[in-house]
Amino acid sequence: MIQIYHNSRCGKSRNCLAIIENSNQEFQVISYLKTPPSLDELSQVIKQLNINPIDLVRKKEKIWIENFKDNEYDNNKLIMIMIEFPILIERLIVIKNNLAIIGRNSDELKKFLS
Repeated sequence: MIQIYHNSRCGKSRNCLAIIENSNQEFQVISYLKTPPSLDELSQVIKQLNINPIDLVRKKEKIWIENFKDNEYDNNKLIMIMIEFPILIERLIVIKNNLAIIGRNSDELKKFLS
């Protein structure tokens, strides 16, 4: 089953959801702003994305700039910050068959889904 970490207020996230809906594949929407992932869940997503936690942080968000920008954090602390402030999690994340992408590009997302 496909999972999408979705932010309904984000146009790219809504477009991604539409692509997934049109793929005729079973999917689950995770509204991560309302229900932030646990430490284990977010750690697993980062592993599936094959990135470092800092690469999943939205560094242009006001919360990041005002509270965290000029500090250094270890990976666990970064994950905890994203759990506490889920708006900092880069969107949109799509998971399929234990692999994940940040689906900001429609063509890459369609290729990933096929």
